[in-house]
Amino acid sequence: MSETVALSKILHVRENEKLDAQKAYQQSIEFFEDIALQLYNLLRKKEVAEESYEDYLQRTTAIDKLKEQASYIERLNKQIMQLQESVQKARSEMESKQEDLTNAHVEVKKFEKIIEHRQQDHDEKVKKLENITMDELSIQQYLSHGYR
Repeated sequence: MSETVALSKILHVRENEKLDAQKAYQQSIEFFEDIALQLYNLLRKKEVAEESYEDYLQRTTAIDKLKEQASYIERLNKQIMQLQESVQKARSEMESKQEDLTNAHVEVKKFEKIIEHRQQDHDEKVKKLENITMDELSIQQYLSHGYR
């Protein structure tokens, strides 16, 4: 039974690791969602800016206004490119944390199964020993009553 106690301690450690992995994964999801939302908002701004630019082209607008709008769209494009890289990194990090969580979950399940099997083995041994003891007692009783 002492081996089950040791395994229970290891299981406890693995469960803590799993909880840590869950927290890290949740944080990576939140970080990814935050950056993805920033990217979405920038893409919306760019879409609105491009619509304004097209509108300016349809009307007679000062060249300075067109240049200003084109420059603004170009700045948005640079920001979008940077955010796309950040989103990709955040996605990779999130996937890595998900893999860590899956591995931690598997480790916990492994130790739970080992403990369960050892407990079953122990219970079977105890039951077998009880049966042997009961058989011996029955024989002793039979022998003590049979010869009187």
